[in-house]
Amino acid sequence: MSDDLQHLKDETITAVKAAGDLAALEAVRVSALGKKGRITGRMKTLGGLEPAARKAAGQALNALKNAVAEAIEARKTELADAELGARLAGERLDVTLPARPDRLGRIHPISQTMEELVAIFGEMGFTVAEGPDIEDDYHNFTALNIPPEHPARQEHDTFYLPALLPMLAGGSRMVLRTHTSPVQIRTMKKSRPPIRIIVPGRTFRADSDATHSPMFHQVEGLVIDESSHMGHLKGTLIEFCRAFFGVEDLPVRFRPSYFPFTEPSAEVDIGCTRADGQLKIGHGDDWLEILGCGMVHPKVLVNCGIDPARYQGFAFGMGVERIAMLKYGMPDLRPFFDSDQRWLRHYGFLPLEAPSLVRGL
Repeated sequence: MSDDLQHLKDETITAVKAAGDLAALEAVRVSALGKKGRITGRMKTLGGLEPAARKAAGQALNALKNAVAEAIEARKTELADAELGARLAGERLDVTLPARPDRLGRIHPISQTMEELVAIFGEMGFTVAEGPDIEDDYHNFTALNIPPEHPARQEHDTFYLPALLPMLAGGSRMVLRTHTSPVQIRTMKKSRPPIRIIVPGRTFRADSDATHSPMFHQVEGLVIDESSHMGHLKGTLIEFCRAFFGVEDLPVRFRPSYFPFTEPSAEVDIGCTRADGQLKIGHGDDWLEILGCGMVHPKVLVNCGIDPARYQGFAFGMGVERIAMLKYGMPDLRPFFDSDQRWLRHYGFLPLEAPSLVRGL
């Protein structure tokens, strides 16, 4: 190769190596190998040479062209790799950042809490029972030993259906059930002991404020057999409270009370502290009432065709919203029913987080 071609080669290779990006490299390629490039121009002069000189010059120009093309391709690969590396570095994900907001639906805290209750009591051998939201007076009041003069049977406390609707036998009006206890009555009337059920569902009472709603949810439990006693009731509810609130040695207190459908009856309190105005479930010098319970009244057993001389059992009931508010730190009952998606995204649960008898707690 002549000194002239060698100089052209060195100059072009140097320009290729100095190209800082793909655009600059393309400019070098065009200046050397384009239609009007320096090497292309030399190739066009071969036709004017003698055959012997043309052959030698052609070989030298082809070697130069190939060397420059290889250098350009190698530099192109280097620049492409560098560009990709810079892009990857700039777009790298920080896995320590919180997940991006999503539009996935959430399980409502009421549904979540009822699933938790079903999972806990399901492990104790309870089955789920259901019944109608609209009840008759007998199943909602009379069979539960609730006397006619009881305040719960008054118009200002209970939602009765319009009197224009057909009356039941005996002239009683239909009512939106005030508790899920009618399902206990229906279960005892159609089933023989042993019975072990929990009854989750909607209930209705004429009450509305920050801690009460005209519609709310309850979960009640019922056990009927020949041997269950107050000790079994206490053991069941102590284990439930500790499992639900996640406190292994949560203090639980049973305080004497009165309910028409149980005798003896008790309110259940759990230990807590209210330091600095904040309620904290667990050990402390204060107590918080969460549910009611008792041994099923003999008159209720008789009303359901069960011999109280042979069978006995216990029942309990709690408000789903109330225990959800306590566990998850919700200060107001009313947002449960506001259908505010912002509130639901904050307090709701992802589908795979929901407990069940299969998935466990």
